[in-house]
This record gives sequence, C-alpha cells and structure tokens, in this order.
Amino acid sequence: MSLDFSAKLNLLGGEASADVACGTCAANPHASVVTHRANQPLDANDISVRPRDLQPWLATSTRSDGKKIPIVKTLMTSACEKDCYYCATRRGRNSTRRETFKPEELAAGFNLIQKRGLAEGLFLSSGVIGGGTRTMEKTIAAVEIIRRRYEFRGYVHLKLMPGAERAAIERAIQLADRVSVNLEAPNTARLQKLSGTKQFTQELLAPLRAARALMRERPELAHTSIVTQFVVGAAEESDREIIAAATRLYRELALARIYYSAFRPVRDTPLENHAPTNPLRELRLYQTDFLLRQYGFTFDELTFDAQDNLPLDTDPKTAWARAHPEKFPLDLQHAERHALLRVPGLGPKSVERLLHLRRAHTFTTMQELKRLGADAERAAPFILLNGRAPMRQLALF
Repeated sequence: MSLDFSAKLNLLGGEASADVACGTCAANPHASVVTHRANQPLDANDISVRPRDLQPWLATSTRSDGKKIPIVKTLMTSACEKDCYYCATRRGRNSTRRETFKPEELAAGFNLIQKRGLAEGLFLSSGVIGGGTRTMEKTIAAVEIIRRRYEFRGYVHLKLMPGAERAAIERAIQLADRVSVNLEAPNTARLQKLSGTKQFTQELLAPLRAARALMRERPELAHTSIVTQFVVGAAEESDREIIAAATRLYRELALARIYYSAFRPVRDTPLENHAPTNPLRELRLYQTDFLLRQYGFTFDELTFDAQDNLPLDTDPKTAWARAHPEKFPLDLQHAERHALLRVPGLGPKSVERLLHLRRAHTFTTMQELKRLGADAERAAPFILLNGRAPMRQLALF
C-alpha cells in the first residue's frame, strides 16, 4: 500500500537519523511549537505538522556563521543493495519497510515545508540501488527541482554515493553547500568487518578524492565543504587508527569536519549482538578532533593507552598537560597564544578575549578568568595569575 507524503517522510526521515555527518543534532525540544491539526497528512495540498521536536525528519544544522537552522533530513529510498552489517536498511533485513521518494514528490514536499517556515535546509541521503551513479541521478534530480523550479537558495547537504562517477559528483558539488561520503571505518581491513559489498578505496575514498580534485581544478566550486563519518567500535578498531586516518584526511583532502558515531546494535542485523560502544569514547574522539583542528596539536602529541585508545578517565587535552609538567604553570599575562591554547579549560574564544583584554588589564582572580568563558577550575592547576598560583581562589565561586 502506498504511503502518503507525511508517512513516507516520517519513515525515511527516521531511517536517516543514524547519519550524523550533516553536522546536526536532534531538534531542540524547546523549539517553538507550530500550530497543527492532529493526524492530518502531508500531501501536495496541505502540510500539517506536529511540534518540531516530534518530527523524526527534522534536525538542526549549524551554518558556517554559527547560526543554527532547522533542516529536513531524509533518505531518498530505504531500499539498498549494500549489506552493511550494522545498518537498519541493509539488504535482506526483512523488518525494514522499503519506500522511495520520486524526485518531484520529494521536491514538492520540501518546498511546502520550507514555505511554511518549518525548515531552512535539506540533508538528503539514500540507500544504494543500481550503483552509486544511478542512485545519485535521483537525488540530484530532486535537488535540481528544488533549486530551479522552487528557486530555493538555502542550505543543501547532498550525500555522494559509493562508487559514484565524477560527473555525478561534479553536479552534486554545483548544487550543494556540503557533500559527504561516510567512510565508516579507518581503513580497508576494518571496513571488511562492517560490509562485504563496500570497497574502502574504490567506492568510499574515491568520491571524496574526486570532490576535492574538482574543487582544486575549479575554484568556483570551492564554496562547497566536504565531510565524512566513522562508526566507532563496530569493527574493533583502535582510536589510534581512527585519529591517524582523520589526520591524513584533514591534511590531504582538507575536510571541513569528521564526525564520529558510537556504534549501537540494530535488531535483525549481523551485529545485533555486538556490544554497544561507550558514548564517552565518541566524546574523546571529538575532543581530540578539536585539538587537531583548532588547537594546533599534532598526531604525535596525542596520548593513547596500552590498547592504542584514548583514555576515558580524562579529556585528551588534560592528559597531554599532565604528561608535560615542564610546560606549566603558565603565566596568563605573558604567555603566547599557542601556549595558552594548550592550557586545559581555555578554548579559542576565551584565549582571544584574554589576549585582547590583557593589553590594558592584569588578571588577578579566577572570577575574571571565568567571565572570559573559560573553565577556570580545570585551568587552575596549570596557570599563574599575575605570577601567583590561583588554587586558593577556587572556593570563591
């Protein structure tokens, strides 16, 4: 039985929720509630809605200027010829309902949602049917209608399908603000533990490389960013393997971001009995990723345990600081920017504020440091304020 647009979007939007590479998080549960009529379908004539936080297809994305916007997040189809052992839409999983949007159907529905002010952008992924290029012909067709017929100029994130050809990748870059391919694993050997039908270099890494090559050849395409995602823990990989791969990707392909998704077993898949990954491990990977991208750390400076994993009992910046007592305590009044960024509890924003204000002000209290946005308690063991250790002042706030 054919589903109406509303039911189909709820289904395919829910199936897209595992993909975090759009730079999104769950819709804000405190977002404004849109007046709606209960149990009414979304169709070509009317779109009625539930509160934003109840929409399985609605997420938020952070733009380059820092503004958070609501976006529609959905698959083009839940049918798939790939056999990823962890995936709810893998081929042969009988409990998955297979539905597919036609390009015109998805475009018209998104236009109505956008016109009603429910979303300002689109994240479009898909199961793979008939190969990567043929699948992308459908997703590209939908976005072309959105851009041309409905004159939408807002944010679009379009997935590049495994094994997609260069022409399809080029058209996707022309249409989208962001493109991505999920590598899922850090190398070929680990991917083989996750899928018997995907090839790491030829199908997953190749589209990322092609996208970057196109942007380097044609500067007018450089406005589009590229990201990827790793599934953490399903292939028994170490954090060292993941971070080593991330370091190479940032250096060679200038990715805007890499996302990390802690593995959660899905019923009726080959990995349904595999233990879930500790969410704290995902957090440590994100913290390490920020050290590499925003704090000037290199791979060789990172601290791993005997199993080549990041310590779970402390954040990676604090682990580095404790391993280098010769670098501390650091006098905040005179230290250079690169050194300040190594202090636990200080981030790029608080460091910039400190550098600006200290030209005409001498910092003497922990309250002043806290007002900069710093985590003063974490920073305290590693700093000096006006030449003096601040530990005694912690009790004041």
